[in-house]
Amino acid sequence: MRVETRGQGPALVLVHGWAMHSGLFGPLAARLEDRYTLHLVDLPGHGHARTSTAALEPAALAGELVGQFPGAAWLGWSLGGLLALHAALGHPERVRGVVMVASSPRFVLGTDWPHGVRPSLFREFGEALGRDFRGTLEGFLALEALGSEDAQRELRQLRAQAFERGEPDPRILQEGLRLLDSVDLRDDLAQLRVPSLWLSGRRDRLVPQGAMPAAAALAPGARAVQIDQAGHAPFLGAPDQVADAVDGFLRTLPSP
Repeated sequence: MRVETRGQGPALVLVHGWAMHSGLFGPLAARLEDRYTLHLVDLPGHGHARTSTAALEPAALAGELVGQFPGAAWLGWSLGGLLALHAALGHPERVRGVVMVASSPRFVLGTDWPHGVRPSLFREFGEALGRDFRGTLEGFLALEALGSEDAQRELRQLRAQAFERGEPDPRILQEGLRLLDSVDLRDDLAQLRVPSLWLSGRRDRLVPQGAMPAAAALAPGARAVQIDQAGHAPFLGAPDQVADAVDGFLRTLPSP
């Protein structure tokens, strides 16, 4: 992993989503760095860590970051939310709180979970990567922007930034898709001992709008916030609202 640290104040670890990198958090970081010390993580195979051969194993990676930044709050976007949850569940004495951004404890539909995408979606993305790597990633960017109030502008922003640190490692992308397809942390949420904020975009096409409130209902003392005009990357479509929600939540946490 690679970590960029900027800002001042209480620590906040930020973990990006599938096929992305921490540079996508730029608009949010610019609004928080005067109040918080931000640790912006590039996961193995992504961004500045794209040559790393480490496995994309959420519990292990979360444990490594908790060791580096004990007492920090965490923010995880999409796939990055799985790391944030593992950090909070596995190391509650070293994590102040967790913000889940467009991230669900289960990403696919199930008989008892109507808040996911169809079970074949991530497998189809995996197969498509082998046929047209760059085209498939471009399609994923379009899906992330879809539904946002200003989808075209957001898609241009995603396209401009997604590959500025190089293309992600195909092996790691396949590992990430398997995680998105298989992980189910719903039963663990009852044991979540740190405060949590579940922040979603109402127009998200990857994490349906019911997922975040339903997940928050499973975690003690959790709170759900929905950004009406945003999609899967609400910190791009509505950065001021996201920053205000994150700041308001962090201010309620005990001092580190």
